[in-house]
Amino acid sequence: MIALLIASRPAAWFDEYPGVTDLQEAMGRPSICETTRLWFADQGELAAFAYVLEPYNNLVFEVASSYETKIDRDLVAWGMTCASYSEDDPAANTLDICCRDDDLRRMALLERQGFSRIEGNTVRMMRSLDDPLPPPRLPEDFSIRSIEGENEVDPLVALHRAAFGTTNMTREERLAIMRAPDYDASLDLIVIAPDGHFAAYCTCSISPIGNRLTGKKIGHTDPVATHPDYQRRGLAQALLLRGAQLLKDRGMELAILGTSSDNSAMQKAAQAAGFHVYSRTVWFSKPIPEKMSYA
Repeated sequence: MIALLIASRPAAWFDEYPGVTDLQEAMGRPSICETTRLWFADQGELAAFAYVLEPYNNLVFEVASSYETKIDRDLVAWGMTCASYSEDDPAANTLDICCRDDDLRRMALLERQGFSRIEGNTVRMMRSLDDPLPPPRLPEDFSIRSIEGENEVDPLVALHRAAFGTTNMTREERLAIMRAPDYDASLDLIVIAPDGHFAAYCTCSISPIGNRLTGKKIGHTDPVATHPDYQRRGLAQALLLRGAQLLKDRGMELAILGTSSDNSAMQKAAQAAGFHVYSRTVWFSKPIPEKMSYA
């Protein structure tokens, strides 16, 4: 799957979702593996893969350009049958896919298969690590440290859910992140509040394969989340600066993060930490029929 990703994607786009780390994390989750399908060409090489990222109903796929028009209908049909249908929340019954806003090839494929572009996008932001990095500033008695290990999974999941007002993050998902081959626990940062609670986190990462392919030394400083009880205190900015310094210490030259276009607070924190917007990812959706059976 990684080899197909490498062969199909321009090197300049290799830091876009899904990257190598994203695939490694996804394949570390049994529930995602169950929705993963592979298509092979006559010669036996992998022509396409697809899986549904639950519980978000996000279809993730890659297809070799020479097989695109032969497989596109099939992989979308596969995604539809793997997606969850909610009787209680009809608005959630869509299959969603993202792509760069300048990826005309992927947009044409999605429109051909009945997807429509929706409002909102994912903002990609970048910071040069050659520029001066001011020290992170925290409120009195707050501190930043790396996580200790899997024994802290439960409070990390609880923090994520509280920060984003969702139940989507699970132990399985967090453990898959921590068990991915390129995961570095020393880059998984949390802010500890004076009372000992987890106040915010930032999971930084480096993809050696991605950097080798792009020829760049890139590190990631996302996702970032702050508990509602501790927001508007500069914790996200402090985490980004600490993470950027750790990436620089490891020889990285650029730090990258992504956030929703609706998340103005995160964008402001990133800008205050020296980041600027360099690309956007747009979203397409297609309604999920009430009952699907894949033939």
